[in-house]
Amino acid sequence: MVGELSNTPANQKQQSSLSYTVEQLVAVNPYNPDILPDIENYVNEQVSSQTYSLNANLCLLRLYQVEPERMSTQIVARILIKALMAMPAPDFSLCLFLIPERVQMEEQFKTLIVLSHYLETARFHQFWDEAAKNRHLLEAVPGFEQAIQEYAIHVLSLTYQKVPRAILAEVINIEGPSLDKFIDHHVTNSGWTVEKNQNKGSHLIVLPPTEFNHPQLKKNTEDGIPLEKIARMFPILE
Repeated sequence: MVGELSNTPANQKQQSSLSYTVEQLVAVNPYNPDILPDIENYVNEQVSSQTYSLNANLCLLRLYQVEPERMSTQIVARILIKALMAMPAPDFSLCLFLIPERVQMEEQFKTLIVLSHYLETARFHQFWDEAAKNRHLLEAVPGFEQAIQEYAIHVLSLTYQKVPRAILAEVINIEGPSLDKFIDHHVTNSGWTVEKNQNKGSHLIVLPPTEFNHPQLKKNTEDGIPLEKIARMFPILE
């Protein structure tokens, strides 16, 4: 694993320059195999700096299709892990489509595909169990757990207005004081509130209202055809 760069002004400038250069190379000549090493280095830079460029990663996977003998499975694995961290965006599927089936059959990629399936189907308990068995693979990419936790919260917010503390703990795989700290952070920064369930003596996490968990917030104009357009249609239908 490439070591993390320090946050000195010189290194920050170097990272910014690298990002700009690779993005320009990808935009100008994405099928030039000579840029393959540069994009591989850029993938490692994304890992160490916790940044992300789907376009550059897709470009590298396409180059691997042209020159399969130059493929680095370690780099491909890192690309897929970063794609998982981008959920709910469909990046994982976009990347997987460019990876040969014979490569997908390798154990590390079969694991990542299973993890993707668990996330897509919101089976978070199974996801965390499987992730725990493959820490050696996932810990190579900093920020992985935090990204998945944010995705899990996103999924909860699509359906629930209130979530029992125990359910939240299972979905984000945090318990005890760490869970208290996590909740306090979101109360301060994300508009969460906590209320006590009088019947069961447990706590409920009240999530901010959205158009998904509070359908009444959705604008009616987005669901139907404006009246004036309907009026203009009647002469046509006669």
